[in-house]
Amino acid sequence: MTSFQVNDMTCNHCVKSITTSVHTVAPEANILCDVSEHIVTVSGTYDDKLVEKAIKEAGYTPVRLPAA
Repeated sequence: MTSFQVNDMTCNHCVKSITTSVHTVAPEANILCDVSEHIVTVSGTYDDKLVEKAIKEAGYTPVRLPAA
């Protein structure tokens, strides 16, 4: 599981955009977006570098959070 702080994710449109982008590089991944906390958590099968790149290419600025 990888979590990103995405401070510019502010609404459900952002969630849809990020989710769609991540699923293009990681179709099997589970994505949980918490708009109020600005956190995107990805779990399942994925390459975390590709996921981070997909979020950036969707127009957002992800910052990887330390593993819990």
